[in-house]
Amino acid sequence: MLAKLRYILILLFSLSVQAVFAQFPSNGNGNTQYPGQRTPNYMRDTSTSKAQKQLTGDALMDTLRKREEEKEDSIVFDASWIRVSAERFMGDSTQDFALDTSLRNFENYGPLNQPRSPRISLGGYTGIQQRALLFEPAKTIGFDVGLHALDPYMIKPEDINYYRARVQYTNLFYVSGGSKEQFVRITHAQNVNPRLNVGFNLNFNGSKGFYSSNSVLRQNVSDVNAAFFTWYESKSKRYNMLANLIYNNLKAPESGAILKNDIIFTDPDPTFDKTLEQVRLPQSYTQWKTAGIHLRQSYFIGHIDSVKTKGKATLLPTQRVTHTFSYTRSKYQFLQDDIDTYNVFPDYYFSSRRSNDSLTVNRLHNDFAYSFYLRGKSAKNEAKLDIGLEHDLYNYTQHVLDTGANEFGNLYIRNNKMQNELFQNITVKGRIGYRLSDRILLDGEVRQIVAGRDFGNFLYDAKLMIGGSNKVGRIILGAYLQNASPPLVATRWISNHYIFDNSFNNVKTTNLSFNYINTPLQLDLKAEYFLINGYIYFTAQPGGTDAHPEQMSTPINMIKVSLGKNLSWRKWHLDAYGVYQKTDYQSTLRTPEMYAYGSLYFASTWFKVLYNNLGVTLRYNSRYVAPSYATGLGQFYNGADVTFSSYPVATAFFKGTIDHVNIFVQYDYINQGLFSKGFYTVNRYPMQDALLKLGVSWTFFQ
Repeated sequence: MLAKLRYILILLFSLSVQAVFAQFPSNGNGNTQYPGQRTPNYMRDTSTSKAQKQLTGDALMDTLRKREEEKEDSIVFDASWIRVSAERFMGDSTQDFALDTSLRNFENYGPLNQPRSPRISLGGYTGIQQRALLFEPAKTIGFDVGLHALDPYMIKPEDINYYRARVQYTNLFYVSGGSKEQFVRITHAQNVNPRLNVGFNLNFNGSKGFYSSNSVLRQNVSDVNAAFFTWYESKSKRYNMLANLIYNNLKAPESGAILKNDIIFTDPDPTFDKTLEQVRLPQSYTQWKTAGIHLRQSYFIGHIDSVKTKGKATLLPTQRVTHTFSYTRSKYQFLQDDIDTYNVFPDYYFSSRRSNDSLTVNRLHNDFAYSFYLRGKSAKNEAKLDIGLEHDLYNYTQHVLDTGANEFGNLYIRNNKMQNELFQNITVKGRIGYRLSDRILLDGEVRQIVAGRDFGNFLYDAKLMIGGSNKVGRIILGAYLQNASPPLVATRWISNHYIFDNSFNNVKTTNLSFNYINTPLQLDLKAEYFLINGYIYFTAQPGGTDAHPEQMSTPINMIKVSLGKNLSWRKWHLDAYGVYQKTDYQSTLRTPEMYAYGSLYFASTWFKVLYNNLGVTLRYNSRYVAPSYATGLGQFYNGADVTFSSYPVATAFFKGTIDHVNIFVQYDYINQGLFSKGFYTVNRYPMQDALLKLGVSWTFFQ
């Protein structure tokens, strides 16, 4: 029946096309092709120009059926027609990779679910405020606002993928856990000509969460991400251009926690519907907006070496000049329209009921770089030198909502500008590297701010890679020294509920690392040592909510060891990852000593076409003193000394792929009620309940 319907649709479409073509003039030989039209092979007239016999409807149906069954002159479009790259792979040459359509890590769809970078959050669903569970210090220098609770949900220039598409490529990715968590991501790319590709990303997130989401619109997550990108490479392969336009609009609730936060899992008279649970601030939320343009251009000067790798020729420059330009405008806003009945805030300075705190940051960035390469005849040995200069021009303004009086004594609400700063940073950078075949690679990088607001900041980074045969694996030794300015939110901050004016020293971080990677054994081991001087964190008085920044006067030592190993036996697979970290200030860093992740699944093929994995995932971390969250400030801080019980969190999943469609069905927190009725990662904010989720990734090639 379905086949007959398909034939009828083809017939109707053919008749309609014939009617449409009648509106275009014929060239006299029966070929109705016009500019821009790509006629299928079976419609091209390759015979003499004598009149053709007119087919009846039945005859035409038989002809179409025969062609459908025989698949005459058909071409199957798949992922092999698409190549993908990113700006980080454009450093020394143009590198592109096959499109990944596999099931690996497919069910871990969002930033909160990544096995090797676990997160704590205010509710466990996509779009909510979060921070890293493990110790993951930022490796940056220069000006930093210090607001990062929503960073993983943003599209940034370095996140953009660029494509080489011989056919149009579109991917639709949809995840639904009912109204509690739902979002969609759309990616499209196509080549305008063999050298120019254009595309866009469009993401929507409308997750409501688990508590106080019924008829309270401001407690919902509402995220929109949009990006337009293009990649151009000249015919000679010397000139390369990457460009993108980005817009982010993120909204997340600032509820101050639910009223029953301490007894929600032990309440003898639980609420029938948790979406009706009351929160302390039902009409308050935070909103971040960014918009920007990014343009990177590079040109190869002089002789170009050509090296074949796995049958593919790669062009390597001997000299390269690069210029990167970007402009970004970011706005961070907190809006409160509630009376603080439950003392969420420590105090207020301008208004007791309403807040409209905003910080706007404009950044103009220019980066000039020159690279020189020296290679042997075989190009296996290479020495390189990169030098460059970066200029950043910043302007930030901070506003608060205040009440004023006019000349008649009437009160009115006004938006007061509390800060307005204009400054610059000039950074010199250099990089030197040497590669001896595939066995030894030495790389050193220097970044130093030589003028401007953050004068004296630096990052010195070095790596040595020693590789044996493929079976032996490779060792990577690393070290870096970092000197970074304290963030703006910790030094000079003016808002309705928090005002800070501090003169902190720069934060100095020393890191040593050892990394062993064996690809055939699917094994990687990494050991790191951190020494942090002048560590800055947020804390409060015992039992208080007056979150404020402080700086450690003594150094912090941290040892972090991580191990990843994948095992296979017949159709059974186990992907495992574990971390052990030890510090002399565990209660200050508020991070667990141990973290473990394991995914056990059975791989099979159903009906000869549906490849699938059926399994279960376990996540576990040891007990730790939970941080608190400062509403309106966007910071996790060391509040009450609360340590929650810790149990494994299990997820049962099924994921499969057929044709161009990947699908997963999973039940998060399937063991709820076995050890406990729920769990926390942040003080006063219960995490998600058990939830059935469906995810579909549908790829189109045309």
